[in-house]
Amino acid sequence: MSYRSISLEKENQIARLTLNQPERLNALSADLLAELATALDDLSSHSQATRCLIVTGAGRAFSSGADLSEKPTSGSGMPDLSISLRERYNPVVKKLMALPIPVIAAVNGPAAGAGMSLALCADFVLAARSAYFLQAFVNIGLAPDAGASWILPRLIGPARARRLMMLGKKLPASTAENWGLIHKAVEDDQLMDEVNILAQGLATGPTIAYGGIRALVRASLENGLDDQLELEAETQKRLGFTQDFMEGVRAFLTKSAATFTGK
Repeated sequence: MSYRSISLEKENQIARLTLNQPERLNALSADLLAELATALDDLSSHSQATRCLIVTGAGRAFSSGADLSEKPTSGSGMPDLSISLRERYNPVVKKLMALPIPVIAAVNGPAAGAGMSLALCADFVLAARSAYFLQAFVNIGLAPDAGASWILPRLIGPARARRLMMLGKKLPASTAENWGLIHKAVEDDQLMDEVNILAQGLATGPTIAYGGIRALVRASLENGLDDQLELEAETQKRLGFTQDFMEGVRAFLTKSAATFTGK
């Protein structure tokens, strides 16, 4: 499929999804979100062929967040922002969270508002040192959306989450790393090299196990201990039938390197 607002490239079992509206700082327009949803569906249905996803932005920004020129209205003619959230943003967040493969966000520049939320859906967030994160919602009289109010307290605790969401100030990439919000801040000219090295390692790992880990971590945020223990047992039952498990055991017993195939 051809895309206009994003690009999707696949090579060596790694997919690179680029938000591709640089002239608008990759603002999340309705068209971009629709294409993003389609691309994520494609990746989910072909997860054996694609074993890692990189998400990044074209140009000087990762994403400036919502496209404020688009304002869905209610029957009264007043803006109804819940329409675009329920129909566009929320499905994309859910699809990205539910992908059965590892996800890396390469934050090449500012990640603001829903653009920040999108980046934080990844398992590993690497950011250029010149990049920053911004919960911009409060600056225009709104509360966070696209999952930010769910993700941030779980990553950095309620106090720091409130600080970001209520003060609406830029958080430099280096501070985001120190807080544990992101995996790593790197020099600008080294960002994609670091991302590619990480992606290559993940793309040759036990893909189904990675998917199981993603699901377990997500469920642990809501589950009690008993439910989580049962989910771990069911996950291990499923993984125990995979070729990668057999290969991992073989490699361990023979003291050799495992060759995982994602099956």
